[in-house]
Parts: sequence; structure tokens; C-alpha cells
Amino acid sequence: MTIDPRGVAPSALPGVRYGMVARHGDSRGAFRELWRAGSFPDVTFVQANLSTSAAGVLRGLHLHRRQDDLWIVAEGRALVALVDVRPALAGTGPAVVETRELAADGWVTIPTGVAHGFLAIEPLQLVYLVTNEYDGSDELGFAWDDPAVAVPWPVLEATPDGRPILSERDLTNPPLADLVVRLRHDPL
Repeated sequence: MTIDPRGVAPSALPGVRYGMVARHGDSRGAFRELWRAGSFPDVTFVQANLSTSAAGVLRGLHLHRRQDDLWIVAEGRALVALVDVRPALAGTGPAVVETRELAADGWVTIPTGVAHGFLAIEPLQLVYLVTNEYDGSDELGFAWDDPAVAVPWPVLEATPDGRPILSERDLTNPPLADLVVRLRHDPL
């Protein structure tokens, strides 16, 4: 896996890293090494998943208290939104928002306490590795369009009303302020 960040702007969020996977291709096709343990010596991934999304699908904003993620765009383009809620949970400041477009071969590491979501700008295949097996107890979230967070999601040409396509869960997530109150009373 290519960790060389040259040409990739660093994140302002502690623990978040961006990079590009090297693609080796010829007339037969291409090869990409998606993950190598030596590239992430302090992280142990235990599950790998593949998410496919049509253009206009928004997934998020999701938050984990016990899980780090590595996202790799296999095909397509996504607007990735990261919201560092650690300052809000600690009472030291507001949540900090960072967005970035990732195309095929782009990757991002997302540490515990950084909420995440993505908007499929075009049909998308997203590979993600996680440090805990799925059990549902760490699947938290808050409203993708919470005005207090103000993620700058674009108006979509891929949908008739310009709004994203959302799951029932993501349509009904609470505001971040409500989630912070809940987490302060139930830390784990």
C-alpha cells in the first residue's frame, strides 16, 4: 500500500490521514494493494467490507466510540465528510468539520471519535476496514444536515429534488447536540 502522502494535503483533524493507493496496470488490467499491516503498525483491522452506492446516496453521519476505519475508494468518486466530535464530547470546543473529495484509489483513516459520512458523487465502490467486528452496539449517528454542524453538502444533479438518497436510519438520526448529551451520560 502506498503511504507516500506527496501531493495529498494533510488533514487538520488529529489522527486522520489521507493517501493514494498505487495502481499498477497494463493492457490486461490493474493490480492495487489495498492494505499492508506494516503500513499501519498501530492498528489491527479485523473486518473488511465493500459498500456500493448509486450516485446521490449519502451515508452518514456515523460515529464509533471503539472503532477506527480505513476507507479506500475502489471505483467512483465521493465527497467524504469528517466531523471531529472529540472536542464537543470533552467540552473543550465545537465539533470540527473537514470535507474532501476522494476518487478511485484515494484513502482516508478515520480514528475513534471522528464522525464520518460520504456522498456518492457518481456510482461508488468503497472498501472499508475496521478495528472491531460489527455487533451494532457502537453504531451511533447524528443528522447529516444538522445546521449546527453545517457540513457543506452540495446540491445534487443526480436526484430530481437535489437532495441525497438516505437510509431510514440516516433520515431519523438526532442532532449532534442530542447525541453529545447522550454520550456524556453513557460514555461506553
